[in-house]
Amino acid sequence: MSLTTHVFGPEAPATPTVLALHGLTGHGLRWQALAREHLADVRVVAPDLLGHGRSPWTPPWSFTDHIDALVAVVAEHIPGDAEPFVIIGHSFGGALAVRLAHRLADAVRGLVLLDPAQGLDPAWALQVATDSLAHWDYADADAARAAKREEGWADIPESLLDREIEEHLCPLDNGRVGWRVSAAAAATAWSEMARDAVLPPRGIPTSIVVADRVDPPFVRPAFLEACAEEDSVRVVHADCGHMVPYLEPALTARLIRERLDGA
Repeated sequence: MSLTTHVFGPEAPATPTVLALHGLTGHGLRWQALAREHLADVRVVAPDLLGHGRSPWTPPWSFTDHIDALVAVVAEHIPGDAEPFVIIGHSFGGALAVRLAHRLADAVRGLVLLDPAQGLDPAWALQVATDSLAHWDYADADAARAAKREEGWADIPESLLDREIEEHLCPLDNGRVGWRVSAAAAATAWSEMARDAVLPPRGIPTSIVVADRVDPPFVRPAFLEACAEEDSVRVVHADCGHMVPYLEPALTARLIRERLDGA
């Protein structure tokens, strides 16, 4: 299925390119601030994932189906004769980024994984998915704003939360409001994130950012231990919550540039 894709930055053929994958319940426009304020000279290709934003909501929504859709995004938006590009993924998008890098191999210059969510404890994933479905909608925008502040957005600038509500909150058939995300697709994503973690492809330079204020952590100790054996993987700890692209944009941009430069 064709994904709605947002493109920021220069269109010149020689422009360095980043494929940016948002997290669960997010959307591609979340990368707009990072692209415009920190990566203005970089072309950022940012799709809405399956079941999210303005992309198709119809199933299936597995990792494999996401990867198939992302391969099509690359074919459409990143020319085959372009320089290898960097993939950045946040949370659920980080789990997809690793798997997409395995599929595309030599086309990928590097990976930046922001608090990637994979290999999660199945019992915990079930609990979070169940709780999310039980509190899926809100009475109004003010209630949605308050819920976001309680769910990891407490330190995010008000302007970014305003933009999130304007773009991503929509009226529902029951007279309430909710985020522009398929509840069924979101529940499926929690199941996928409980699958065994996949390591970055050997030899592809990878930066992994661990958000140290997340408890329990999305980045599991076993995954970090396995990555420690790979010379091409660098782990960076950030003193922030889970929304790393919003909370640590300068760090995020620096890591992207390092991968674009082949550092």
